Amino acid sequence: MAVAEVLGPGEWLGSELRDDDSWRIRLTEAHRQEVLSAVHATGRETTERPRQEALAAGCEVTEARRLEIMDAGSEVSRESFRLPTLGPVLRRVRDELTHGRGFVLLQGVPVEGLSERQCETVALGLASHVGGIVPQGPEGAPVMHVRDTGADPSHARTKSYQHSGRLGYHSDPTDVVALLCVRPAKSGGLSAVVSSVAVHNEVVRTRPDLAEVLYEPWWHDRRTGDGPDSFYTKPICAARPGGGVSIAYGPDYLRSAQRGATVPPFTRAQEEAMSLLDDLTNDPRFRLTMDLRPGDLQFLNNHVTLHSRTAYEDHLEPSRRRHLLRLWLSMS
Repeated sequence: MAVAEVLGPGEWLGSELRDDDSWRIRLTEAHRQEVLSAVHATGRETTERPRQEALAAGCEVTEARRLEIMDAGSEVSRESFRLPTLGPVLRRVRDELTHGRGFVLLQGVPVEGLSERQCETVALGLASHVGGIVPQGPEGAPVMHVRDTGADPSHARTKSYQHSGRLGYHSDPTDVVALLCVRPAKSGGLSAVVSSVAVHNEVVRTRPDLAEVLYEPWWHDRRTGDGPDSFYTKPICAARPGGGVSIAYGPDYLRSAQRGATVPPFTRAQEEAMSLLDDLTNDPRFRLTMDLRPGDLQFLNNHVTLHSRTAYEDHLEPSRRRHLLRLWLSMS
């Protein structure tokens, strides 16, 4: 197939944006009060749910609990979480995600002094004005709690949000991923974003032979166990209807797929392609680093960006440990 460069605002360099604040949106005090009023109007106040710890520890989720989790998400919607002045700002966020650079950092979201349940409500309420909430995991949770559970990163069932190790550049399996920082780590845990369109175009320019390999089927790992259902094939790059390209890359999950009994080893061309992608995504020219602080809400379009996280060291006290809320959004 003929592989060509992709033009458009989704192609950018991190080195050109580090001193450019146009990708940051700071909430005003009026916006913050509007969010807090919307939280109280939902009636989801201070009730904490021990099930979150059970989910984080990987405990079995009963059907009753699954329905409870789904109900928790359905309580919050764009209609129930009214934002008269902030709503139009979030619609501009949606436009930037779908037609612009593909990422936005919202700052100043009120999380101080709120319970875990209220922070969930804030995240759900704001995200509902940007896209549709997509359930996550087998339990169908509308919000996933990202924190170190002590899970072994090499284990077949360990997900990337369950440990404190470094994450390679990757995209999540939905249109948009949103991350709300409730508490940062003691040190480390920096978020980094690259334009996968810019990386794609660099591969096309410098190694067109490897660019073609990215459009071929690759084996991926769902990390749902050791059975054949955990492994599937899809290309890393795919042409998007109406033009453009969608990049779905996750080196950690590509490499762990090699454990599958029926999964063939990487070809030499695939190994070269992964090495080149890893070199480019870690190149300072492409990388934009964000040190997420409490109240930072990061939105990323998974079709045109890749993101990573550095390893981190956490506080000893559970109440001070790193805690992010992850949401998956559909923009259709």
